[in-house]
Amino acid sequence: MLETTRWIIAAKGLRALKVRDVAEAADCSIGSVYNEFGDFDGLILTVNRETVQALTERLAAVSTDDPIRQLHGLAAAYLGFATEHANLLRSLFEHRMEDDRPFPEDILRMVMQAFALMHAPLLHLMPDHDETEVALLSRMLFSAVHGIISLGLEERMVAVPPDSLRQQLAQFVDTHLAGLGIIPVQRAVPRKA
Repeated sequence: MLETTRWIIAAKGLRALKVRDVAEAADCSIGSVYNEFGDFDGLILTVNRETVQALTERLAAVSTDDPIRQLHGLAAAYLGFATEHANLLRSLFEHRMEDDRPFPEDILRMVMQAFALMHAPLLHLMPDHDETEVALLSRMLFSAVHGIISLGLEERMVAVPPDSLRQQLAQFVDTHLAGLGIIPVQRAVPRKA
């Protein structure tokens, strides 16, 4: 059931997912799907947990030797993951719980752990700043990177070729760091990736 769900979301997107299709592919009843996962949300959330865990593992593998290269590496790793798993990543951010139930805390914590990977290099680069302020800056930087990638990969509206997106993303990180006074402004001019 889980494999089928993952495949449908990855291939066709979250909106294409129907519990009936999952049950048919798994050769079981719809009731069996609900027995296993509690409800339709439970099925989707299980795949979303796997997605955020895989994303975090990809981001955590980025070298921590140099904080500026680490920030660039995190942005590039996020782009790589989003390019390879676009619909799974979209599902993580697009899924809305039925009946306006709150989103599970464990997934929110997992996403925040992924966002927090930008905190350590920024903290290293901004040792005289308040840690709470740096934590907010790291979440904002991660959110901006996510937005640039999400819109850049959007096929219907503002698609950007992956190589151009990679270059623009690197330029954004440099510009952001220059704005924070971490790198010289001259370095943040357009460059080839």
